[in-house]
Amino acid sequence: MAASHRLPAAIRAPFEARTWRALLYVLIGLPLGICWFVLSVALVSTGAGLLVTFLGVPILAGALAMCRGFGAVERARARGLLGLDVAAPDPVRGRTGGALSWMGAMLKSGASWRHLLYAVLHMPWAVFSFSVTVALWTWGWSLFTYPLWQWVFPTWVGQDGIQLYGDATHSFYLDAPFELAVTSLIGLVFVLVGPWVLRGLVSVDRLLVSGLLGPSRLASRVTELESDRGVVVDTAAADLRRIERDLHDGAQARLAALAMDLGLAKEKLARDPQAAAVLVDEAHGEVKLALQELRDLARGIHPAVLTDRGLDAALSAVASRCSVPVSVDVDLPARPVPAIEGIAYFTVSELLQNVTRHSGARRAWVDVWRTGDRLMLQVRDDGVGGAVVGDGGSGLAGLSERVGAVDGVLAVDSPAGGPTTVTAELPWRA
Repeated sequence: MAASHRLPAAIRAPFEARTWRALLYVLIGLPLGICWFVLSVALVSTGAGLLVTFLGVPILAGALAMCRGFGAVERARARGLLGLDVAAPDPVRGRTGGALSWMGAMLKSGASWRHLLYAVLHMPWAVFSFSVTVALWTWGWSLFTYPLWQWVFPTWVGQDGIQLYGDATHSFYLDAPFELAVTSLIGLVFVLVGPWVLRGLVSVDRLLVSGLLGPSRLASRVTELESDRGVVVDTAAADLRRIERDLHDGAQARLAALAMDLGLAKEKLARDPQAAAVLVDEAHGEVKLALQELRDLARGIHPAVLTDRGLDAALSAVASRCSVPVSVDVDLPARPVPAIEGIAYFTVSELLQNVTRHSGARRAWVDVWRTGDRLMLQVRDDGVGGAVVGDGGSGLAGLSERVGAVDGVLAVDSPAGGPTTVTAELPWRA
């Protein structure tokens, strides 16, 4: 395998499995394309012609359903031979579940009409790609191997070789050693060029399959937004649980202890003022700790400095609390909308916490800038590396989901041994 990869791609191409799968795809595509075209055009034409009567509606709906079946075959063929995985469009369902409702839904389905368009367009393209591929393939390998089978002509045909020219008085045959070598060389050129032409042809098939046989962009976008909405709801619920847990385990417990200490101090105030003073002093310390925990909790929800002064000041405050020196560079022409600004703040804050806990870094850098309609965040450190997004539930995976919920992207570059660079890209809305 290693030796084959040392060969140039042009030499490997005729023998790669990818090429032979593409060849099989084109060869099968012609008979299937003719079948899809004939059946689709015949039934759709019949249904359209009978629309003046009720019979045209079920025939036309059935033709569209048949085209969707053809599309399922084509998606499976593209998946198996081209490695192109195209999701199936949503099934057609009527509002009431009856036959008439289903037929109406089928006739209104844009995906069904795209399948019909594929059946119509694919046939002429299949004829063209089949003709070009078979011509290149047969001529290429026939000419390349011509010296091996040239003996067939004098033995069985009664002529010296392939005839290039001939009339009543003159004829020219490819039978001399030099002519055999030149013919084989020309065939070799066809053999080497053929796979690349074939790949160009099947790239058009890829476009047809992905563009016409999959879900529409609107449907894909709706599915993506539904997924993002679920992520946002889950994230909000997790944040609420975290806030409740922090209040219950932290400030609430301290305030309960404070109430008990003040109750004891009240009882001892008349009998033992000195002991009461000690309890009041301890309660004072508990108040300070509770206030600090509440301040930290409020900062975790949405820091006041972010609202008042923006990302530069808020990220500088986060960097000052980091255990390693952090350089912050924020270059923004204006402030983004609060939602994006908040996500940017918490993204950098979470990444700096990872630097503190896991990286073993001696220094870190935070850069924030705007490029076009995107807000770019980058956190770098000189630590040990090895950070991965991982499965759902890990810190970076949750952060990636939160960024993705607003059409953002999180990219992690963290080779073993470091350094680590995490780049987040968010939409810019001023």
